[in-house]
Amino acid sequence: MSMWFAVLHVLGILSLSCCTFGSELNVPTPISCGTRAVDLPDTRQLVLCPANCTLWTLSVFGSGVYASISSICGAAIHRGIINLSGGPVEVHGLQGRTNYLSSYAHGVQSQSLSQWSSSFTVARTISLPLEVSSQTSSSATVTAKKPIKKPVKKAPPAIPNRDCPVDMALLLDGSYNIGQRRFNLQKNFVSKLAVMLKVGTPGPHVGVVQTSESPRTEFYLTNYTTAKDVTFAIKEIPYIGGNTNTGKAIFHTVRNFFNPDFGVRRGYPRVIVVFVDGWPTDNVEEAAVLARESGINVFFVSVAKPSPEEVSLVTDQDFMRKAVCKDNEFFTFTMPSWFSTNKFVKPLAHKLCSIDQMLCSKTCYNSVNLGFLIDGSSSVGDGNFRLVLDLLVSIARSFDISDIGSRIGAIQFTYDQRMEFNFNDHITKDNALRALQNIPYMSGGTATGDAINFAVRSLFKPRTGSNRKFLIIITDGQSYDDVRVPAMAAQREGITVYAVGVAWAPMEDLKAMASEPKESHVFFTREFTGLAQFQQPIVRGICRDFTEFN
Repeated sequence: MSMWFAVLHVLGILSLSCCTFGSELNVPTPISCGTRAVDLPDTRQLVLCPANCTLWTLSVFGSGVYASISSICGAAIHRGIINLSGGPVEVHGLQGRTNYLSSYAHGVQSQSLSQWSSSFTVARTISLPLEVSSQTSSSATVTAKKPIKKPVKKAPPAIPNRDCPVDMALLLDGSYNIGQRRFNLQKNFVSKLAVMLKVGTPGPHVGVVQTSESPRTEFYLTNYTTAKDVTFAIKEIPYIGGNTNTGKAIFHTVRNFFNPDFGVRRGYPRVIVVFVDGWPTDNVEEAAVLARESGINVFFVSVAKPSPEEVSLVTDQDFMRKAVCKDNEFFTFTMPSWFSTNKFVKPLAHKLCSIDQMLCSKTCYNSVNLGFLIDGSSSVGDGNFRLVLDLLVSIARSFDISDIGSRIGAIQFTYDQRMEFNFNDHITKDNALRALQNIPYMSGGTATGDAINFAVRSLFKPRTGSNRKFLIIITDGQSYDDVRVPAMAAQREGITVYAVGVAWAPMEDLKAMASEPKESHVFFTREFTGLAQFQQPIVRGICRDFTEFN
């Protein structure tokens, strides 16, 4: 049987190559049971599957959307388009994707596949009208009526919305609570939303995750880059069912979906739009915190709120307030039901493109300027100076340093000050860390007050963007000049000051330099080897200051 299958497969390919397939979509071309989508010459074609394909072992990869190395007839049976008797199938070619999912349907077990370069879907065809031939005969001859071609005006392709440069994950509710019918209505709404957003490069990119017992990525940001392809892919998403584990789905999206390997664009705002019919069955707060810390704006679309009789079933009635980026009404959206939702498409799309109000795009990790003021006096010594630099490198490594993210600058001081590098000198993380690690030791006296004035004037005063400003001072002794007045002047300029003292640094000076509250902005150790313990508390403090300021 395997030999016959191979022969039929070859004959199917030959039949395709002999026909001008794309010239007449309404005339199905016969193929074999084993013909794959990759064997077709065009991306949209009408084929005719033979009978009894279920008797063969067919290779099918995916569910709804199939890898192009799959058998077309096998995919059509799996999808329920044809049965044992075969029939016509319309094939739509699509871009490649990752994460083709396995499933069992209509007697066919499809296989999973991590990635393939092209995909396809299958659909039913509309039966062609038939007419009886005018020739008289003992048996009437039935012939297919040749369709009359009419010129069709093609709609111009949608122009991507350049004013909406966002990477967006739509979390569809696929739980038992929504059911198959409302799930389909949800897909219709989301498809209209994709059209309204005008998906495409350089505008919004959209991917879909389905929320259920376990979240499932349906497609990533770059699998479909036009509104037409996105709507077609959404239409093919199968309903899963299960609990509404929204928190689990947000965790999955933050950790797995927004990955540079899957097309996340550098510097573009990242958005999660959570659709929930009813209420979540798990906790969303911890996942929402992770999303905020990762610079992701979470929007929550609630449909069919719990009735008064159902409120007692909701474990956390503040789930919307806790889930969103910020509880200011901008990140929440409600609809009474999935019926008559057309009027909600435009206002929701407007919100999702209002990037100026996406407060969570800026985080403590990607939106700060860190200035390091380093004591290079003779009492430090070259060996201890290296331990100081190790601490500063470990602090800087925690931040997203880039031309559009956080920046670092460094000044070394004795009686004099030396600008080692400013915020614009090193705009890649590797270069910035390397420059910090390689600062040469000066040696000399200690004039910390003058150094603070120099930092404000030369490091922070030039235009440094909208990043929050922080100055971390490390010294091992008493300054020969006043530190209080320069530190107060720095704080009036919006600079948050951390003071780190070693050995003989007076606590009075450290407190005079540090911002309020003093206990969380002053650090002291007797030995230089103890500096490493301050890395995490300082980073956490910077994030706390950033959040409170915003």
